[in-house]
Amino acid sequence: MRQTIPPITKNLLIINGLFFFATFVFMQTRQIDLRVILGAFYPESPNFKFWQILTHMFMHADFTHILFNMFALWMFGSVVEQTFGPKKFLTLYLLAGLGGFILFNAVNYFQIEQLKDMLNSQSFPISKVLQYSVRNLDGSYFSNGLIDSNINAKELQGYYLSNMVGASGAIYGLLLAFAVLYPDEKLMLIFFPVPVKAKYFIPVMVLIEFYMGYQNIGNVAHFAHLGGGLIGFLLARHWKKNLYRWN
Repeated sequence: MRQTIPPITKNLLIINGLFFFATFVFMQTRQIDLRVILGAFYPESPNFKFWQILTHMFMHADFTHILFNMFALWMFGSVVEQTFGPKKFLTLYLLAGLGGFILFNAVNYFQIEQLKDMLNSQSFPISKVLQYSVRNLDGSYFSNGLIDSNINAKELQGYYLSNMVGASGAIYGLLLAFAVLYPDEKLMLIFFPVPVKAKYFIPVMVLIEFYMGYQNIGNVAHFAHLGGGLIGFLLARHWKKNLYRWN
């Protein structure tokens, strides 16, 4: 593998780093949390803006979050870009991020609609939940006793207040693309230093993500990872068929 970082991968690393730095600076100097503006909220949330569909891919929750994502971008993105070229690589990266956004919110849709049905059966005003689900620029919001006293209303408010940040959907697209392109390449985890072929290693990671998403384990958008991975797999599988057709 080449040692140099290809141009799109390098630019994505720089952009993610700049967004993370800006998030820190704005919070420290102006008490503005850029994650409220640029992170992706549920489309029905009063905090949602159309640009969040793209910008959430460049926002991260903390240093550990961006560190692992950027390490994976450098490690797998470099190889995938060198194989497919810059245009297809960027297309895969962005579409995988979009696929993560869509699947994550599709899963949330069914849970949110169920909560709304329960609140309607209780004659609870959903407009009240929306009214008190607006985040201020510093990330704070106003509480309401009526909402706090109803477990379903409180849970619905949680969906409207929470957002998705990170490049993880796009990164999982690269992971699956790598597994399609180089299934026999051996990979290792830091806490499991045993080399395992990509065609076994990455599917196991996907299954773990599905289980954790189904069980709703941790404050992680597991279905965003799966959505991005699915797009990466489908695109890589399609493009690989024509990869060596022309000289």
